[in-house]
Amino acid sequence: MPTRRDLLTAGAALAVAGALPAADEKPRLIDVHTHFYDPTRKGGVPWPGKGDKVLYRPVLPKEFAELAKPHGVTGTVVVEASPLVEDNQWLLDLAKDNPVIVGVVGRLLPADTDFAKNLARFAKNPLFRGIRLNEGEVKAALKDDKQLDRLKGLSDNGLTLDLNGGPDTFPRAAEISAELPKLRIVVNHMGNPLIDGKEPPRAWQKAVATGVEANDNVYCKLSALVDGTRKRDAAPTDLTFYTPVLDVIWKAFGPNRLLYGSNWTVSDRYAKYVTVFALASKFVEGKGKEAFAKVFGTNATKAYGLSK
Repeated sequence: MPTRRDLLTAGAALAVAGALPAADEKPRLIDVHTHFYDPTRKGGVPWPGKGDKVLYRPVLPKEFAELAKPHGVTGTVVVEASPLVEDNQWLLDLAKDNPVIVGVVGRLLPADTDFAKNLARFAKNPLFRGIRLNEGEVKAALKDDKQLDRLKGLSDNGLTLDLNGGPDTFPRAAEISAELPKLRIVVNHMGNPLIDGKEPPRAWQKAVATGVEANDNVYCKLSALVDGTRKRDAAPTDLTFYTPVLDVIWKAFGPNRLLYGSNWTVSDRYAKYVTVFALASKFVEGKGKEAFAKVFGTNATKAYGLSK
Protein backbone atom coordinates (compact mmCIF):
# COMPACT_ATOMS: atom_id res chain seq x y z
CA MET A 1 0.00 0.00 0.00
CA PRO A 2 1.49 3.37 -1.01
CA THR A 3 2.09 5.98 1.69
CA ARG A 4 0.17 9.26 1.87
CA ARG A 5 3.31 11.09 0.76
CA ASP A 6 3.57 8.76 -2.28
CA LEU A 7 0.00 9.55 -3.31
CA LEU A 8 0.31 13.31 -2.89
CA THR A 9 3.63 13.37 -4.71
CA ALA A 10 2.14 11.41 -7.60
CA GLY A 11 -0.79 13.80 -7.70
CA ALA A 12 1.47 16.83 -7.85
CA ALA A 13 3.42 15.31 -10.72
CA LEU A 14 0.26 14.63 -12.70
CA ALA A 15 -1.08 18.10 -12.08
CA VAL A 16 1.92 19.90 -13.56
CA ALA A 17 0.90 21.18 -16.98
CA GLY A 18 -1.65 18.38 -17.21
CA ALA A 19 1.18 15.86 -17.34
CA LEU A 20 0.40 12.24 -18.14
CA PRO A 21 2.36 9.10 -17.25
CA ALA A 22 5.15 8.10 -19.58
CA ALA A 23 4.31 5.40 -22.09
CA ASP A 24 6.00 2.72 -20.01
CA GLU A 25 4.40 3.81 -16.72
CA LYS A 26 1.07 2.76 -15.31
CA PRO A 27 -1.31 5.68 -14.63
CA ARG A 28 -2.43 6.46 -11.10
CA LEU A 29 -6.02 5.22 -10.83
CA ILE A 30 -8.54 6.96 -8.57
CA ASP A 31 -12.15 6.08 -7.85
CA VAL A 32 -13.83 9.43 -7.14
CA HIS A 33 -17.04 8.14 -5.58
CA THR A 34 -17.21 5.78 -2.61
CA HIS A 35 -19.04 5.83 0.72
CA PHE A 36 -17.61 4.72 4.08
CA TYR A 37 -19.63 4.40 7.28
CA ASP A 38 -20.04 2.22 10.35
CA PRO A 39 -23.47 1.46 11.87
CA THR A 40 -21.76 -0.02 14.94
CA ARG A 41 -20.43 3.41 15.96
CA LYS A 42 -21.92 5.01 19.04
CA GLY A 43 -25.13 6.69 17.89
CA GLY A 44 -25.23 4.67 14.68
CA VAL A 45 -25.59 6.30 11.26
CA PRO A 46 -28.47 8.19 9.61
CA TRP A 47 -27.84 6.30 6.35
CA PRO A 48 -28.21 3.56 5.26
CA GLY A 49 -31.30 2.32 7.08
CA LYS A 50 -31.33 -0.82 9.18
CA GLY A 51 -33.65 -2.50 6.70
CA ASP A 52 -31.07 -2.40 3.90
CA LYS A 53 -29.63 -5.91 3.94
CA VAL A 54 -26.89 -5.06 1.44
CA LEU A 55 -25.61 -1.75 2.78
CA TYR A 56 -26.32 -1.78 6.52
CA ARG A 57 -22.96 -3.04 7.78
CA PRO A 58 -19.55 -1.53 8.49
CA VAL A 59 -18.08 -0.30 5.19
CA LEU A 60 -14.48 0.80 5.71
CA PRO A 61 -11.38 1.64 3.63
CA LYS A 62 -9.61 -1.68 4.13
CA GLU A 63 -12.36 -3.57 2.33
CA PHE A 64 -12.37 -1.09 -0.54
CA ALA A 65 -8.58 -1.20 -0.88
CA GLU A 66 -8.68 -4.98 -1.15
CA LEU A 67 -11.42 -4.85 -3.80
CA ALA A 68 -9.81 -2.10 -5.84
CA LYS A 69 -6.15 -3.15 -5.69
CA PRO A 70 -6.43 -5.94 -8.31
CA HIS A 71 -7.65 -3.32 -10.78
CA GLY A 72 -4.82 -0.90 -10.05
CA VAL A 73 -7.00 1.58 -8.16
CA THR A 74 -4.87 3.00 -5.36
CA GLY A 75 -6.92 5.96 -4.19
CA THR A 76 -10.46 7.12 -3.64
CA VAL A 77 -12.39 10.32 -3.03
CA VAL A 78 -14.97 9.38 -0.40
CA VAL A 79 -18.32 11.20 -0.35
CA GLU A 80 -20.17 11.87 2.90
CA ALA A 81 -23.89 11.06 2.70
CA SER A 82 -24.71 11.94 6.31
CA PRO A 83 -26.25 15.34 7.18
CA LEU A 84 -24.49 15.33 10.56
CA VAL A 85 -21.70 17.91 10.69
CA GLU A 86 -19.44 15.78 12.88
CA ASP A 87 -19.59 12.91 10.37
CA ASN A 88 -17.36 15.05 8.17
CA GLN A 89 -14.77 14.88 10.93
CA TRP A 90 -15.29 11.14 11.27
CA LEU A 91 -14.26 10.68 7.63
CA LEU A 92 -11.24 12.94 8.02
CA ASP A 93 -10.17 10.98 11.09
CA LEU A 94 -10.63 7.76 9.13
CA ALA A 95 -8.40 9.13 6.38
CA LYS A 96 -5.49 9.67 8.79
CA ASP A 97 -4.78 5.96 9.01
CA ASN A 98 -6.03 4.94 5.57
CA PRO A 99 -3.92 6.38 2.74
CA VAL A 100 -6.28 4.91 0.14
CA ILE A 101 -8.46 7.96 0.95
CA VAL A 102 -6.95 10.78 -1.11
CA GLY A 103 -9.85 13.19 -0.66
CA VAL A 104 -13.06 13.75 1.29
CA VAL A 105 -16.19 15.40 -0.11
CA GLY A 106 -18.21 16.49 2.90
CA ARG A 107 -21.81 17.43 3.56
CA LEU A 108 -22.54 20.99 4.67
CA LEU A 109 -25.67 22.98 3.81
CA PRO A 110 -25.37 26.61 2.60
CA ALA A 111 -28.74 27.36 4.23
CA ASP A 112 -27.07 26.72 7.61
CA THR A 113 -25.96 29.97 9.28
CA ASP A 114 -22.89 28.09 10.58
CA PHE A 115 -21.86 27.05 7.06
CA ALA A 116 -18.90 29.44 6.80
CA LYS A 117 -17.61 28.51 10.26
CA ASN A 118 -17.86 24.79 9.56
CA LEU A 119 -16.31 25.15 6.10
CA ALA A 120 -13.36 27.09 7.52
CA ARG A 121 -12.87 24.41 10.15
CA PHE A 122 -12.77 21.49 7.74
CA ALA A 123 -10.90 23.33 4.98
CA LYS A 124 -7.86 23.44 7.27
CA ASN A 125 -7.43 19.73 6.53
CA PRO A 126 -5.86 19.32 3.05
CA LEU A 127 -7.82 16.10 2.54
CA PHE A 128 -11.13 17.96 2.75
CA ARG A 129 -11.79 18.66 -0.92
CA GLY A 130 -15.34 20.03 -1.01
CA ILE A 131 -18.99 19.32 -0.30
CA ARG A 132 -21.90 17.63 -2.02
CA LEU A 133 -25.33 19.19 -2.47
CA ASN A 134 -28.43 17.98 -4.25
CA GLU A 135 -30.01 19.79 -7.16
CA GLY A 136 -32.81 21.24 -5.04
CA GLU A 137 -30.37 22.71 -2.53
CA VAL A 138 -28.42 24.44 -5.28
CA LYS A 139 -31.64 25.71 -6.84
CA ALA A 140 -32.56 27.31 -3.52
CA ALA A 141 -29.08 28.77 -3.09
CA LEU A 142 -29.30 30.42 -6.51
CA LYS A 143 -32.27 32.44 -5.21
CA ASP A 144 -30.50 33.53 -2.01
CA ASP A 145 -27.56 35.92 -2.11
CA LYS A 146 -26.46 34.88 1.37
CA GLN A 147 -26.23 31.24 0.37
CA LEU A 148 -24.42 32.10 -2.85
CA ASP A 149 -21.90 34.10 -0.88
CA ARG A 150 -21.37 31.15 1.44
CA LEU A 151 -20.81 28.84 -1.52
CA LYS A 152 -18.22 31.25 -2.85
CA GLY A 153 -16.22 30.15 0.16
CA LEU A 154 -15.65 26.86 -1.65
CA SER A 155 -13.76 28.41 -4.54
CA ASP A 156 -12.03 30.85 -2.18
CA ASN A 157 -10.59 27.81 -0.38
CA GLY A 158 -9.79 25.86 -3.56
CA LEU A 159 -12.62 23.41 -2.88
CA THR A 160 -15.10 21.67 -5.16
CA LEU A 161 -18.89 21.35 -5.30
CA ASP A 162 -20.33 17.91 -6.03
CA LEU A 163 -23.88 18.08 -7.38
CA ASN A 164 -26.28 15.14 -7.16
CA GLY A 165 -29.77 14.58 -8.56
CA GLY A 166 -31.60 13.91 -11.80
CA PRO A 167 -31.23 15.52 -15.24
CA ASP A 168 -31.69 19.01 -13.78
CA THR A 169 -28.24 18.73 -12.17
CA PHE A 170 -26.74 19.73 -15.52
CA PRO A 171 -28.57 23.06 -15.95
CA ARG A 172 -28.09 23.76 -12.22
CA ALA A 173 -24.37 23.20 -12.70
CA ALA A 174 -24.38 25.67 -15.58
CA GLU A 175 -26.29 28.24 -13.50
CA ILE A 176 -24.09 28.01 -10.43
CA SER A 177 -21.02 28.09 -12.67
CA ALA A 178 -22.25 31.34 -14.23
CA GLU A 179 -22.62 32.86 -10.76
CA LEU A 180 -19.35 31.45 -9.41
CA PRO A 181 -17.09 30.94 -12.45
CA LYS A 182 -14.03 29.98 -10.39
CA LEU A 183 -15.85 27.15 -8.61
CA ARG A 184 -15.05 23.61 -9.73
CA ILE A 185 -18.29 21.60 -10.05
CA VAL A 186 -18.66 17.83 -10.45
CA VAL A 187 -22.01 16.44 -11.59
CA ASN A 188 -22.55 13.07 -9.91
CA HIS A 189 -23.70 9.88 -11.61
CA MET A 190 -24.31 11.42 -15.05
CA GLY A 191 -27.53 12.93 -13.75
CA ASN A 192 -28.82 9.47 -12.76
CA PRO A 193 -30.42 8.41 -16.07
CA LEU A 194 -32.33 5.16 -16.44
CA ILE A 195 -30.06 2.77 -18.34
CA ASP A 196 -32.07 0.19 -20.25
CA GLY A 197 -29.95 -0.53 -23.31
CA LYS A 198 -31.96 1.88 -25.46
CA GLU A 199 -31.46 5.47 -26.56
CA PRO A 200 -31.71 7.60 -23.40
CA PRO A 201 -34.61 10.05 -23.01
CA ARG A 202 -34.38 13.24 -25.05
CA ALA A 203 -34.98 15.31 -21.93
CA TRP A 204 -31.85 13.87 -20.33
CA GLN A 205 -29.81 14.38 -23.49
CA LYS A 206 -30.96 18.00 -23.69
CA ALA A 207 -30.03 18.54 -20.04
CA VAL A 208 -26.56 17.07 -20.60
CA ALA A 209 -26.03 19.51 -23.48
CA THR A 210 -26.97 22.40 -21.17
CA GLY A 211 -24.33 21.35 -18.67
CA VAL A 212 -21.68 21.17 -21.37
CA GLU A 213 -22.29 24.80 -22.26
CA ALA A 214 -20.92 25.77 -18.84
CA ASN A 215 -17.25 26.63 -18.43
CA ASP A 216 -14.44 24.10 -18.24
CA ASN A 217 -14.69 23.96 -14.45
CA VAL A 218 -17.77 21.71 -14.76
CA TYR A 219 -16.95 18.00 -14.71
CA CYS A 220 -19.07 14.85 -14.74
CA LYS A 221 -18.62 11.52 -12.98
CA LEU A 222 -18.83 8.43 -15.12
CA SER A 223 -20.43 6.69 -12.17
CA ALA A 224 -23.50 4.76 -10.97
CA LEU A 225 -23.47 2.76 -14.18
CA VAL A 226 -24.93 -0.44 -12.78
CA ASP A 227 -27.17 1.57 -10.44
CA GLY A 228 -28.77 3.14 -13.50
CA THR A 229 -30.14 -0.21 -14.62
CA ARG A 230 -32.35 -0.43 -11.49
CA LYS A 231 -31.76 -4.21 -11.73
CA ARG A 232 -31.05 -5.51 -8.23
CA ASP A 233 -28.35 -8.21 -8.34
CA ALA A 234 -28.83 -8.45 -12.10
CA ALA A 235 -27.10 -5.55 -13.83
CA PRO A 236 -25.99 -6.64 -17.33
CA THR A 237 -22.27 -7.25 -17.86
CA ASP A 238 -22.37 -6.54 -21.60
CA LEU A 239 -20.94 -3.08 -22.28
CA THR A 240 -23.22 -2.54 -25.28
CA PHE A 241 -26.17 -2.30 -22.88
CA TYR A 242 -24.63 0.89 -21.44
CA THR A 243 -23.13 2.51 -24.54
CA PRO A 244 -26.22 4.54 -25.58
CA VAL A 245 -25.84 6.54 -22.36
CA LEU A 246 -22.04 6.48 -22.29
CA ASP A 247 -21.78 7.71 -25.87
CA VAL A 248 -23.87 10.79 -25.03
CA ILE A 249 -21.79 11.58 -21.94
CA TRP A 250 -18.53 11.04 -23.79
CA LYS A 251 -19.56 13.28 -26.69
CA ALA A 252 -20.55 15.98 -24.22
CA PHE A 253 -17.68 15.94 -21.72
CA GLY A 254 -14.94 14.06 -23.55
CA PRO A 255 -11.68 12.84 -22.01
CA ASN A 256 -10.87 16.08 -20.20
CA ARG A 257 -13.96 16.45 -18.00
CA LEU A 258 -15.04 12.91 -17.11
CA LEU A 259 -14.00 11.09 -13.92
CA TYR A 260 -14.38 7.43 -12.99
CA GLY A 261 -16.46 6.68 -9.91
CA SER A 262 -17.95 3.39 -8.72
CA ASN A 263 -20.53 4.58 -6.17
CA TRP A 264 -19.41 1.67 -3.99
CA THR A 265 -21.00 0.29 -1.87
CA VAL A 266 -24.36 1.42 -3.26
CA SER A 267 -23.28 -0.29 -6.48
CA ASP A 268 -23.25 -3.62 -4.61
CA ARG A 269 -27.04 -3.65 -4.86
CA TYR A 270 -26.67 -4.22 -8.58
CA ALA A 271 -23.26 -5.78 -9.28
CA LYS A 272 -19.86 -6.49 -7.76
CA TYR A 273 -17.02 -3.98 -7.95
CA VAL A 274 -15.21 -6.08 -10.54
CA THR A 275 -18.17 -5.60 -12.91
CA VAL A 276 -18.42 -1.88 -12.24
CA PHE A 277 -14.74 -1.33 -12.95
CA ALA A 278 -14.71 -3.61 -15.99
CA LEU A 279 -17.59 -1.78 -17.69
CA ALA A 280 -16.15 1.70 -17.16
CA SER A 281 -12.57 0.75 -17.98
CA LYS A 282 -13.48 -1.17 -21.14
CA PHE A 283 -15.44 1.79 -22.48
CA VAL A 284 -12.70 4.33 -21.76
CA GLU A 285 -9.87 2.07 -22.88
CA GLY A 286 -11.57 2.07 -26.26
CA LYS A 287 -10.83 5.80 -26.45
CA GLY A 288 -7.08 5.33 -26.07
CA LYS A 289 -4.41 5.22 -23.35
CA GLU A 290 -4.25 8.98 -22.90
CA ALA A 291 -8.02 9.20 -22.38
CA PHE A 292 -7.87 6.35 -19.88
CA ALA A 293 -5.12 8.04 -17.85
CA LYS A 294 -7.19 11.22 -17.68
CA VAL A 295 -10.60 9.75 -16.81
CA PHE A 296 -9.18 7.33 -14.25
CA GLY A 297 -6.66 9.66 -12.64
CA THR A 298 -5.50 12.99 -13.99
CA ASN A 299 -8.98 14.54 -14.12
CA ALA A 300 -9.59 13.63 -10.48
CA THR A 301 -6.43 15.48 -9.52
CA LYS A 302 -7.62 18.55 -11.44
CA ALA A 303 -11.28 18.48 -10.39
CA TYR A 304 -10.54 18.07 -6.68
CA GLY A 305 -7.15 19.75 -6.42
CA LEU A 306 -5.68 16.58 -4.96
CA SER A 307 -2.10 17.75 -5.26
CA LYS A 308 -2.69 20.65 -2.86
